[in-house]
Amino acid sequence: MIELSGITKTYAKSAVKAVDDLSVSVRDGEIFGFLGPNGAGKTTTIKALTGVLRPDAGSARIDGIDVAADPIAAKRRIGYVTDNPELFARLKAAEYLNFVGDVYGVSSADRRARTSEYATLFGIKDALGASIGSFSYGMKQKLLVTASLLHDPQNWVLDEPMVGLDPKAAFALKEIMRARAAAGKAVFFSTHVMEVAEKMCDRLAIVNKGRIVFTGTLAELKAMQGADGSLESLFLELVDDSAEESA
Repeated sequence: MIELSGITKTYAKSAVKAVDDLSVSVRDGEIFGFLGPNGAGKTTTIKALTGVLRPDAGSARIDGIDVAADPIAAKRRIGYVTDNPELFARLKAAEYLNFVGDVYGVSSADRRARTSEYATLFGIKDALGASIGSFSYGMKQKLLVTASLLHDPQNWVLDEPMVGLDPKAAFALKEIMRARAAAGKAVFFSTHVMEVAEKMCDRLAIVNKGRIVFTGTLAELKAMQGADGSLESLFLELVDDSAEESA
């Protein structure tokens, strides 16, 4: 379970809060979508959640563990796919996966099995002996997703995971997300692809200018907006409305 409470973050050179008193929770066994326009605060929120940056105020908890108070224990409960798959260019892909396995204390048998499963699924098994620096953006993304699953995390956090993936890999990723939620694990992902969010999410949150403007199911969003359109149209209406209110 993921819990964010009152997360606030302002960057040094800006007077505007990137994230402003943001609270949201992701339950075990659900796929939770985190939606918002560019600059809305999605990546900053995810970095606060994963311990990449420290918020000015508020707290993040992973399965009840405070990320600031016990970051190592909290991070062991997370599999994280960043929004930018810049990895160790000089390492071979297999070396990188073994490094990640060592960090998380994954047994040799488990890391071999999971590496084989996911590298085969994403079509990069034959490239594991090559240096990461020779990989395309999409191959790096597939490698990062594979690495994030090596320790079979209870909470899978993905920031724009579909970017750079070909249709076959994107389909495989969505199938893994569904399987993990069905196994009682929490899946939290940000995306700009409304069709994906509409089909995948059990619940979702929409963030605009650093604040949550909606949290709930698609049915609840339709009821709140008094409309029965696509998620894309409802999203645009809600973001436009919130922008007018804050003007």
